[in-house]
Parts: sequence; structure tokens; C-alpha cells
Amino acid sequence: QVQLVESGGGVVQSGDSLRLSCAAPGFTLDYYAIGWFRQAPGKEREAVSCVKMTDGSTYYADSVKGRFTVSRDRTKNTAYLEMSNLKPEDTAIYYCAAESRRPPSWMNMDERCKTVEYIGYWGKGSQVTVSS
Repeated sequence: QVQLVESGGGVVQSGDSLRLSCAAPGFTLDYYAIGWFRQAPGKEREAVSCVKMTDGSTYYADSVKGRFTVSRDRTKNTAYLEMSNLKPEDTAIYYCAAESRRPPSWMNMDERCKTVEYIGYWGKGSQVTVSS
């Protein structure tokens, strides 16, 4: 069973930065994508960003474009979400997720990140709180 280990998160002020990391010790994620989803109280879960481990292809939600940067380190089997210029509306629990099945090759990163059909592993979540 793959366990995703998340780190990062915390309480910051508006305009500050944070970095989330997601590792999968002992498991090779090379053929899959890793993503972050967030859920704020009273709101639906939202796909924030995803990265494909092989070629680094990415997806960003419109709400975070230009502020968040996703990356991966294949040697460490780890993905990172650098969040800058944080806003109060970014406050949520952020969940790392990894695919356990490969989507069809025709599926682009937008579709791949937004669907949870191929995700098989979830992290426990990290609270990110941004105060104004």
C-alpha cells in the first residue's frame, strides 16, 4: 500500500509564501501524476495543481496561476507545491494525491488533474491558513 507523506502548510499572513511537499517512500511514481486538491469549509474540493512525474507537464487552477508553482524531483520521488502571494481565499486543507492507474494517452493535464478517476492514493492533508 502506497502512503503519501505530506509536509508543509501552516499559518501565514496574506502575501506570504509556503511550500508543500508530497513524497511516496518506497514507491516509484514515474508513470503517474501527483496533484494537490484543496477543500475549504463549506466548499467543494478543488483541483489546485498537478504535475506529471515523467515530463513535468503541469496543470494549474485559474485561481492560482501565476502564484503557485508545482515541481517534482524524480530522484526523491517527491513533488512540491510552492505557494506565493497567498491570499485568505487560499485557506483550506490541501491534500496530496497520486494516480494508481495510468490515464489514456490522449488525456491532457487539465482533464487528468480535474478527474479523480485515476487517483488511488491520498495524503492526510495539510492545513493552510492565510490571515488578512
